[in-house]
Amino acid sequence: MPELPEVETVRRGLQPVMEGSRIDSAEARRKDLRFPFQKDFESRLRGQTVTGLGRRAKYLMADLGSGDVLLMHLGMSGSFRIQRPGEEDTPGAFHHLRAKDSSHDHVVFHMSSGADVVFNDPRRFGYMKIVARQALDQEPLLRGLGPEPLGNAFDAAMLARSCAGKKTSLKAALLDQRVVAGLGNIYVCEALFRAHLAPKRMASTLANRKGEPNDHARRLVEAIHAVLNQAIKAGGSSLRDHRQTSGELGYFQHSFQVYDREGENCQSAGCDGIVRRFTQNGRSTFWCPKCQK
Repeated sequence: MPELPEVETVRRGLQPVMEGSRIDSAEARRKDLRFPFQKDFESRLRGQTVTGLGRRAKYLMADLGSGDVLLMHLGMSGSFRIQRPGEEDTPGAFHHLRAKDSSHDHVVFHMSSGADVVFNDPRRFGYMKIVARQALDQEPLLRGLGPEPLGNAFDAAMLARSCAGKKTSLKAALLDQRVVAGLGNIYVCEALFRAHLAPKRMASTLANRKGEPNDHARRLVEAIHAVLNQAIKAGGSSLRDHRQTSGELGYFQHSFQVYDREGENCQSAGCDGIVRRFTQNGRSTFWCPKCQK
């Protein structure tokens, strides 16, 4: 499933085409994706100007002139592509054509600029929902989400407070969207490795008895910031389905230091350990037992 860097990459790709443009019409080509479309989905979007295109955790959020917000989630295999009249997708260097099976083009936004924004989702785990801006705080899909890991409010003190007293592993805590929003398996593995913290370490060890952050918490927050920013700069990670709106692959998978590197030498300076994999909470965890403590 796309994580924060992949969703942010998609947002940046769609922003020039959608933000400030009017949705002349919207097509929902089936009744549902992961969830049914609202009965008035198309009519509430028709004629609305996209005043802003943001992101909350793994959700894209299009602010509309009507005061509504269109929430969009990519699910497991969802992707957007931009089509313009008279333009063909010609692969250049490091450019990959994506599948164009029209049976998987489930939503199309016809923009006033003449461009079409097409949502393609073979597995149909993605979803879209229109919510009134004034009701966002009560929206079940968003309610309870933790802080944005790249936001100003997310720091060692906040993370330590969130983890104080938790009787769960550090990795499980970071994957809990109520603790921090948008992190997934790949970037949690990478951040823990960079911070030299074991995934099985208790989450509560990020705080002292007073709930204040220790060096572990500070190192981890720094590692989270670094890995997310680097991944966004690289266009995210393309392992299975992720493509940028241009069709390009993300390249951060070439910078993985631990994820999907089972059996390889640890990349930490001075460490002669071997990367290991084990199943944790139903997901593969990659780590170096020698330098992650």
